[in-house]
Amino acid sequence: MAVAWGDPAIVLRCGVQQPASLKPTSRCDVVNGVGWFSRQDQDHDWIFTTIGRSTNVELRVPSDYTPAADALIDVADAIKDNLAVSEPCV
Repeated sequence: MAVAWGDPAIVLRCGVQQPASLKPTSRCDVVNGVGWFSRQDQDHDWIFTTIGRSTNVELRVPSDYTPAADALIDVADAIKDNLAVSEPCV
């Protein structure tokens, strides 16, 4: 499932694979109770993937949005309400 909003579009996708670059030692940022792995693509857009949820969620935030983490606040409650924690972010 995917949804998009804004111009340029912020895109949320559910059920994505864990990023290959995510390692046990990777940084985990907690925003409003949801753990995120963050990285930037070649266009400097931010790609955030949940850590420790029953289903992975990816949020792509174009570089036009500053700070990009504001979008994480917007989706945190929906993620907490609908996806169980399988392994907490540490």
